Amino acid sequence: MDLPQATWPAGLTRVPYWVYQDPDVARAEQSKVFEGPTWNYLCLDIDVPNAGDYRTTVMGAMPVVVARAEDGEVVAFENRCVHRGALICLEDGGNVKDFHCVYHAWRYDLRGNLKSVAFRHGVNGKGGMDDSFRLEDHRPRAIRVTVLHGLVFGTLDPDAPDIETYIGPEITARLRRVMHKKVEIIGRFTQALPNNWKLYMENVRDTYHASLLHLFFTTFRITRLSAGGGVMVGENGVAHASATMGAPPTADTSYAGIRSDNDGFRLDDPSLLDSQDEFHDGIQLQILSVFPGFVLQQIHNAIAVRQVVPTGIDTMDLHWTYLGYADDPPELRAMRLKQANLVGPAGFVSMEDGAVGGFVQRGVGTAENVLSVVEMGGTTADTADTRATEASVRGFWKAYRGVMGL
Repeated sequence: MDLPQATWPAGLTRVPYWVYQDPDVARAEQSKVFEGPTWNYLCLDIDVPNAGDYRTTVMGAMPVVVARAEDGEVVAFENRCVHRGALICLEDGGNVKDFHCVYHAWRYDLRGNLKSVAFRHGVNGKGGMDDSFRLEDHRPRAIRVTVLHGLVFGTLDPDAPDIETYIGPEITARLRRVMHKKVEIIGRFTQALPNNWKLYMENVRDTYHASLLHLFFTTFRITRLSAGGGVMVGENGVAHASATMGAPPTADTSYAGIRSDNDGFRLDDPSLLDSQDEFHDGIQLQILSVFPGFVLQQIHNAIAVRQVVPTGIDTMDLHWTYLGYADDPPELRAMRLKQANLVGPAGFVSMEDGAVGGFVQRGVGTAENVLSVVEMGGTTADTADTRATEASVRGFWKAYRGVMGL
């Protein structure tokens, strides 16, 4: 790949803005990141509970089908007919005995193997495929699949490490903390964002912006950096998990003059902030990410999976899936549904996250040769016992530069 004019300095504290803007970079990301030695989140195991169930998803720009085979194995393959390239599956999901391309009716089994070709032997002795054509020589690319605590990940790289090695043991334990028992889907939607996908992943890993950007947090004193917590960063930078502990029992004056000091605001329905201690570890908010585009949130009792999907150089989709546990009592399920109003495109807490990436994308429009500064908390991508750090953002760029060869 030819680099833009600006060079990228060594280290993890400077990021050139061309990385969010250059078409050659975006094309290289598809092959080196999304189709490279990474594990991409595809869907939930419960999305395909029975044989013949399938769900369509993506790995970057690559369309993918995830299916439950007859023997119960979860499998995946590229959603592309090997004939003329049409999508094999057009719906979000369903249940089938096999797959048929609508264009010319080439048929595939649940594992993506080509089983039949319409008019293969011609019509009335004329036309058809040459005698040398073999079904077994043609199939969409098969994807290596693993299921980790109910989450389905896929990679095209046969040499990628197993998923737990890729994520690392400490952050895998934090993932298991949330996904420790059977879940149910209680809502899903897609949010379109006006920014490069990497800006959202930076935002997710930015552990100190929330108490500054999100006015709801400071207005109602929900979370402040002085409340305690920290961030775990995997050795390879691939994964991170940040934790916000419960608020301290004494008044906090360290935010005087920053954004909001309550100003007498009150919620008409204070029950929005009610919560139940499910995990018994003092963590009221945990955000976990896995490179390139997976996010798992636990904000009080609002549990959700987010999938980051690039749709252009300066656009992306964010697929949200809200979760509850299968054994939720009615009052806890109602609490989860109410707390869903805290996050998302109109969330009281995080609606700003849907806008701030666009602010950056617009702000750096003519600054492709300028470098951002990522020095909060030092220069390394190491685990820290504070959230006043950009260590996990630097971890993202450590993983990114590793697979991109930059």
